[in-house]
Amino acid sequence: MQFTYPKKEKLKSKTTIDLLFSEGNSVSKFPLRLVYVENKEENAEQIKMGVSVSKKYFKKAVDRNYFKRVLRETYRLNKHLLIDNLEKPYAFMFFYQTKERLSYQEIEEKTIQLFQKFNEIKK
Repeated sequence: MQFTYPKKEKLKSKTTIDLLFSEGNSVSKFPLRLVYVENKEENAEQIKMGVSVSKKYFKKAVDRNYFKRVLRETYRLNKHLLIDNLEKPYAFMFFYQTKERLSYQEIEEKTIQLFQKFNEIKK
């Protein structure tokens, strides 16, 4: 298993992002939320992942960027939980939704629980 987050796996398509917010489903494990939609593009990657931290909760870009880095890192180390259980390509958006400043360990635990919850829903 390669623990990487290559450029081809990053969600950048505006149409896919719009589709996520209009037709996507979501699963939550406080304070994290995963919005997902089946990726119907031709030659789509198995996973396209984007991360977001709201300006509502963290006014300073420094703080938002820190939590985005943490989300990307926890995804990178635990994406095998998603990939091993997917038959079709999916696009995901990963959100951090609280003012609380959780530690890296707490966020990683919640990420694992969130990915497991997603797998249970998809079965």
